[in-house]
Amino acid sequence: MPIYEYRCDACGVAKEHLQKMSDAPIAACPECGSHDYRKQLSAAGFQLKGSGWYATDFKNGSSPAPAGGHSCGTGGCGSCS
Repeated sequence: MPIYEYRCDACGVAKEHLQKMSDAPIAACPECGSHDYRKQLSAAGFQLKGSGWYATDFKNGSSPAPAGGHSCGTGGCGSCS
């Protein structure tokens, strides 16, 4: 379940609430009872694990092309030897 951040415009309190994505937004501030309690936009925090494309293609950044302009770089093709 995602954690949503809320802030009350009336009293200034900020809280996090664990809610289902299908749950309706919380309407009243738990501190002052005001209906100025609003859901905030925040960055999602997650971590990719395993050996998927993100680890093999992007984890270490892109490596520069080898000198001479050949993409092989292993010497296996006629252009690299």
